[in-house]
Amino acid sequence: MSKLQDPVDRAHQMHQSGRIQEAIDLYLKVLRKQPRNAQLLFLLGTAYLQTGQFTKSIGSLQNAVLLNPKNAAAHCNLGVSLNAVQRFDEALSHFGRAVLIKPDYAEAYNNRGSTLFGLKRPEDALTNFDQALAIKPDYAEAHNNRGLVLKDLNRLEEALASYDKALAIAPNHAQAHHNRGLVLGALKHLHEALASFEKSLTIKPDYAEAYNNRGNLLRELNRLEEALASYDQAIQLKPDYAEAHYNRGVVLGDLQQPEQALASYDRALKANPNYAEAYNNRGAILYNLKRPELALASYDQAVSVRPNYADAYYNRGVTLENLRQLDQALASYDQALQIDPHHFMAHNNRGVILYKSLNLEQAMASYNQALQIDPNIVEAHWNKSLVLLLTSNYAEGWELYEWRLKRAAALKELRTFPQPSWRGQMDIQGKRLLIQSEQGFGDVVQFCRYLPRVKALGAEIILEVQESLTQLVATMQCPMTVVTRGAPLPEFDAYCPLLSLPYALKTTPETIPANIPYLFCDQNKVRQWQDRLGHESRPRVGLVWSGSEAHENDMNRSIALEDLLPLMSSSVEWHSLQKAYRQQDLAVLSQHPEIKQHQDDLHDFSDTAALIECLDLVISVDTSVVHVAGAIGKATWVLLPYCPDFRWMLDRTDSPWYPTARLFRQPKKEDWQSVIHQVQRELAELVAKSHDGRAQQ
Repeated sequence: MSKLQDPVDRAHQMHQSGRIQEAIDLYLKVLRKQPRNAQLLFLLGTAYLQTGQFTKSIGSLQNAVLLNPKNAAAHCNLGVSLNAVQRFDEALSHFGRAVLIKPDYAEAYNNRGSTLFGLKRPEDALTNFDQALAIKPDYAEAHNNRGLVLKDLNRLEEALASYDKALAIAPNHAQAHHNRGLVLGALKHLHEALASFEKSLTIKPDYAEAYNNRGNLLRELNRLEEALASYDQAIQLKPDYAEAHYNRGVVLGDLQQPEQALASYDRALKANPNYAEAYNNRGAILYNLKRPELALASYDQAVSVRPNYADAYYNRGVTLENLRQLDQALASYDQALQIDPHHFMAHNNRGVILYKSLNLEQAMASYNQALQIDPNIVEAHWNKSLVLLLTSNYAEGWELYEWRLKRAAALKELRTFPQPSWRGQMDIQGKRLLIQSEQGFGDVVQFCRYLPRVKALGAEIILEVQESLTQLVATMQCPMTVVTRGAPLPEFDAYCPLLSLPYALKTTPETIPANIPYLFCDQNKVRQWQDRLGHESRPRVGLVWSGSEAHENDMNRSIALEDLLPLMSSSVEWHSLQKAYRQQDLAVLSQHPEIKQHQDDLHDFSDTAALIECLDLVISVDTSVVHVAGAIGKATWVLLPYCPDFRWMLDRTDSPWYPTARLFRQPKKEDWQSVIHQVQRELAELVAKSHDGRAQQ
């Protein structure tokens, strides 16, 4: 044996025993004397490959195959290194040369299959894995890789069989157990999947990916705290694991910990600044935290990273709509649909924007497109009903309005019972019918007018109603049992949500029950208010400028008190009918003591009704006070946005629901100034007539 061979042998032995860096150092020392030793270059390139030094590996192996083009293993290892640096076409070329030199080279077929899979050529990849297994049937790695391709092709049962074959050959193949868990999860065999992940972690306790996917499965099993712990273990092993940080953010969102979720998404983005899903989910958290400008910026980053991200464009549209930038919102929904024409919620929300602009035919077309894609979209059916009711198409509108009962808010608010749900389909003569109040206070006041008609059908009525309305609703001239919501219910034979009565009774605009008043004031409370208010020397006007901030249409229906100051004529005695005030309005009220406040004396709606009875006029945006005033027959001026609630219909200044109401509509979107100017003129005329009347007396 020559002196030159001894160090090569020693280096090779070090290499085989796992002392790879020492082997590399010795290979390099020998190469200085034998730079054209093809075998030595092959061994050095292989050692570099095993230590992840892919650029150095490529250099050594390229020299090796130049010196010895027939070295199949050198071509194969060169292909692996080229694949690692994403030089895929060159990698495929060298795998091809390897199998030309050695047709039974199972490892080369396996590695070529992996590269083809990475290039999204799954069928070609599958062919190569099958070739590897034809040569070497007990090749566990090829069975595992074959399973990866079959899962990608959604051939889940076949993928499972491949993983089972891999594990029969190599029971401690941690990746095969992990991949088997992924397939079982996709097949919804969740507990079996969890067992596979646990097995992979028993074999390989530092398997970060298995902890991450175990977390995903635990989340699906609604074991959220355990899922969080699993993601934390993945991150402990791999601190810059972007996907685990992202998934942790998802679970923290589920756990209603939005600030912590934001921090996790930020860590995911620090690890991977091009993580479009993290930007998108971060935007959703910011939107729910009522930080729409920041949410919009996050969605913009998502679509900047991934221009074909339909969901991010959709969420961006929702946020722009919230910011009242309707034209931009419409454009964002259009972009989502250009990417994904089957995005039914983008069609639906596009319809909402068009509806708000009173482009009703186009809105209806968008809702219909959404329903063509999925006929069971609750929101689209409900939104169609609003168009139909707004345009006085009551026959079809009330029927579709029943879809509201499948919305999340109704499912949370209204109970269902084993008794029949009544919609006019059966005789209720002598039956006890439970009527469930629903939605807002104003809705209950408006639609309780139907109770006498139900009573006329021979039913005994049980009305379940919010506590603050019980006294007022009980004044209706209709014998019934009034139960406060949440109190035990008496026995009943059937039930019906209150706002289903127009559908059950086949209401048309011409048959709306409008016998005003249908609710009445407590006369003792009226006298108390009269004593409190004293002598009337000027017209008394009640004022409401904002409703609940939680109302989904609050931004369109409410006005800032400051905007109503042009109405503050000294010829009028002003009374606020509001129970609550917003911070910006408190400062205005402090500068205008002429607006008398009564919030501490309005304990329920019977108090509000009694105060209204003592006034000459109520001026209000679309809130419950409008309905109370209308129900007791008080003159009421209703200030309406450009796109009003369906109950106010279109193009009319009166209302078939409330004969004493007068409607003041915005002539264009967000134009409250024109409404206020019109009210100011009409109020001046009213005051003048009032003064004339008093002078004649």
